[in-house]
Amino acid sequence: MSEEPEVVPQEDEAPEPRRRKAAVVVAAVVVVAAALVVGVQFAPKQQETTNAAATVTPPPTSVAKTTTPPPTQPKVPEASEFDAWASKTSQWLDVPLRAMVGYAKATTKLAKDAPGCHLSWVTLAAVGKVTTDHGRARGGQFGTTGVLDKPLGTIEVRDFYDKVVSTANAAGPMQLAPSIWAKYQASYAGGKPDVQNIDDAALTTGRALCDGGTDLSQGQPWWDAVAKLQPAPLFLHRTLATVNVYGTVGQGSAAPNPAVLSAVNFAIDKIGLPYIWGGNGTGGNDPGFDCSGLTTAAYASAGVKLMRTADTQYRSVPHVTEPQLGDLIFYGEPTTKIHHVGLYIGNQQMIDAPQTGQAVQVHSYRRDGDDYAGAGRPTA
Repeated sequence: MSEEPEVVPQEDEAPEPRRRKAAVVVAAVVVVAAALVVGVQFAPKQQETTNAAATVTPPPTSVAKTTTPPPTQPKVPEASEFDAWASKTSQWLDVPLRAMVGYAKATTKLAKDAPGCHLSWVTLAAVGKVTTDHGRARGGQFGTTGVLDKPLGTIEVRDFYDKVVSTANAAGPMQLAPSIWAKYQASYAGGKPDVQNIDDAALTTGRALCDGGTDLSQGQPWWDAVAKLQPAPLFLHRTLATVNVYGTVGQGSAAPNPAVLSAVNFAIDKIGLPYIWGGNGTGGNDPGFDCSGLTTAAYASAGVKLMRTADTQYRSVPHVTEPQLGDLIFYGEPTTKIHHVGLYIGNQQMIDAPQTGQAVQVHSYRRDGDDYAGAGRPTA
């Protein structure tokens, strides 16, 4: 296996890049270097920690020599605690309660039917969020039986160059491809399966993920299984980021700061846009972001004003020892110049705009030999 090329994030104040060792985290797997989204690359070949829904034994590679194990996967609680858990978690994550119940039902059933799969509800919920915003993509909502009042056909997703990257003829709240539905369809309550029913769609998604004895607690199988649903890197990176966020919030003892969650969700939505030096992501002639343009816009969406450059952000926010969800992650030399910033999403991961030629994507926030300078909390 060849050595991974260094990712060289560009400074946001000047067009000349300054080196920092970083690479995209793709659920402890190798990403094909030719995989492109919006005409710019997601960084190739990375072995690191995986999503918050998994306990990882990373495959051997010549890259990162050490990893930090991810947190224990969130589980669906026992029946006596289920109602309170579902109500609380759905409110914290802005997931419709009936959708949360559907994800939990599928997880519980597959824990019995395929215990070696180790499916977590956060994976199903992340897929539902990324594909249809839990069924709300076109203003629909779930009835008491779990069926959408407005059936969902294909939600078309296009990249920066207007190329369709979503699955043709997908349907329902989980946007299941016809081939997936035909092979794995199942009804949670019995009877004829309905792709518009969140219970059936979530169960079918879980069956597809667990097929063939897949162990989703391992990074490579998790990534490969999710890619079966939809192979586009845009979908995979957004799903990975959402799993990290849902896993982090789901294990928390208190509700997340709304401004933090808003900023993080903004950044996830921008995954796939290109790095543009000086970019603010306003569209038209300003289609993408540089590193601090992304963090500035993310927090602006939550009503929090940040300074515009990585260096000024570092010097204007309170510093923290251990990053939490939504914190800013800085690189450079504190006494002279901070040249790069990302947004922490939990589980040792961040979203950032890395460099010219690469998309906004998910990265590990630490790497051997990096010039990590610390973390800051805009909401402190």
